[in-house]
Amino acid sequence: MNTKTVLAIFSALSVSFLSAAGPRQIWVSPEGAESGDGSFEAPHKRIAAAQRQARELRRLHDESIGEGIEILLADGTYEIIEPLLVRTEDSGTAESPTVFKAAPNASPVISGGVQVEGWSKVKGTIEGLNPAAKGKLWMAKTPRKNNNRFAFRDFWVDGKRANRAREVDGDDLRRILDWDKEERVGWIELPEFGDFSDPHGLEFVIHQMWAIAILRVKTFEAFPEEGKARLSFHEPESRVQFEHPWPPVVLGGKGKPGFYTAKNGSSAYYLTNRLELLDEPGEWYLDEDSNTLYYWPKEGQDMATAKAVVPAMETLVEVEGSLDAPVEHVHFDGIRFENTTWMRPSYAGHVPLQAGFFMYDAYKLKIPGTPDKAKLENQAWIGRKPAAVSVYAGNDIVFENCIFQNLAATGLDYLWGSHRAVVEGNIFRDIGGSGIVIGSFQDGGIETHVPYDPADERELCTDARIANNLVTDVANEDWGCVGIGAGYVRGINIEHNEISDVSYTGISMGWGWTKSVNCMRDNRIHANHIHHFGKHMYDVGGIYTLSPQPKSEISENSIHSLYTPSYVHDPNHWNYIYLDEGSSFIYVRDNWCPEQKFSTNANGPGNTWENNGPETSEAIKEAAGLQESYRMLLEYVN
Repeated sequence: MNTKTVLAIFSALSVSFLSAAGPRQIWVSPEGAESGDGSFEAPHKRIAAAQRQARELRRLHDESIGEGIEILLADGTYEIIEPLLVRTEDSGTAESPTVFKAAPNASPVISGGVQVEGWSKVKGTIEGLNPAAKGKLWMAKTPRKNNNRFAFRDFWVDGKRANRAREVDGDDLRRILDWDKEERVGWIELPEFGDFSDPHGLEFVIHQMWAIAILRVKTFEAFPEEGKARLSFHEPESRVQFEHPWPPVVLGGKGKPGFYTAKNGSSAYYLTNRLELLDEPGEWYLDEDSNTLYYWPKEGQDMATAKAVVPAMETLVEVEGSLDAPVEHVHFDGIRFENTTWMRPSYAGHVPLQAGFFMYDAYKLKIPGTPDKAKLENQAWIGRKPAAVSVYAGNDIVFENCIFQNLAATGLDYLWGSHRAVVEGNIFRDIGGSGIVIGSFQDGGIETHVPYDPADERELCTDARIANNLVTDVANEDWGCVGIGAGYVRGINIEHNEISDVSYTGISMGWGWTKSVNCMRDNRIHANHIHHFGKHMYDVGGIYTLSPQPKSEISENSIHSLYTPSYVHDPNHWNYIYLDEGSSFIYVRDNWCPEQKFSTNANGPGNTWENNGPETSEAIKEAAGLQESYRMLLEYVN
């Protein structure tokens, strides 16, 4: 689309937009010019250029911005080479906000992806090619971003996520044969095809109760006569994997009775990221040594015309202030955020504690007990996934009518020191990790079981409204992530969201696993519709909580339709509402679910349960989920 076309689209609207009183408008178009002045007739080419113009208007107290600034994005894709950094100087006010907004009738995309072109059919024989893939594969050279080749772990064809080549698919996962913590090796069935004596690039994904681990294979010793193989793994993930106690690898018939032992066989696993494993349509493999991408198209896909995209960036937008100078009153309206990557598993593995938070270090205490919890045996220091859009020390930061899709890690994350956030009317779909995350999780250097109660309460995320969002098809790469995750937060209102097709828990609130006083209170989870959850992981809840949360409420939610994966460690270990360790002073009322299946594991005191289950009124059930003016979002559910 050229500049003339853009002008033609908006010509009918230009008179009213340019002449009417209201916010100062700065225009941006992918077909704009570096020399553009931000006018309708001469739009900027880059969003950052419009942002700079807005910042200067603020600095000079220009009289035109009394009712705010709108940075209007014309239709098209904005392929940025670095995250859009929104600083304190970009702040607006309640009367004069700074708004990044889709132009009328436009659907602008901020993308971290690059299109793959030059596809050709694979001819002849390639070393390691699976017989099933012979004559089926297409190949292309990986593209460049800002003049550099790059690796990636995600790939989309015509907007649909393709599967990284792996040994098995669907519910047919194999089971670990043995797991030796002393030798730090695992035993598995010998794959049906492939020579992995040089396991370069091979990854081992293991199902561990409520989380998966991604381990890079260091050695692969085959024992054909016994039909099995012994694997060791690279550091640092090998140390963390074999030393941390929770979540464990479980072995059928071994360990202590009950929770420690798999009631449904040993932990499931799959191998991934080798050409030998590319054996069905919809799978792909990246040969980093030759910068070649291989793909087996699905029926109906034509690689000569398909839009094939790989991600090159982990974060698209960073809103970043400080406690003394927060970013304030910045809105995003009608923008699509697409195509991010997450590369840490490729160089450090991924061993999470819960909800996708990975462990830098973790081990079991030889003598249990800490000042906060006498029987605690688990020590862990955790890190946080990158998000497509992150907010750090930002007040009144609003996201409305946006789409977060085709993302590798988290969609939207309010990390720290953010107040009065509004996230409403957005779509979160096809996301490898969690849809929305907010609050501290004791990530960043403090042992994760230490209660968080900062002396400076500005550090908290407080008084957020997360409402009327569609969250679907999330945690589809890191199965232990959640639809909406809130850590140590205060005054958070999560209401009228539709959450479906989640690999683990729908809504998770709280952190710490202790009964000690912390900063959390006055939180509300109300009238959400949560269904088709637990797609891959159990020890799961439609709604899940941790630690004391005085004056908090879980009310009038509709929760139903749990998935039933065949390989979970305990097929009965699931709940519609799950108040886990330390959960206290929470009022649980009028929630509809088809049966009274709840968990109250090591929690209390002060929890109150009233009228939950199938007897709850039909009116409450029907009112849960998106409110009437937002139900058109359901058209985006697969």
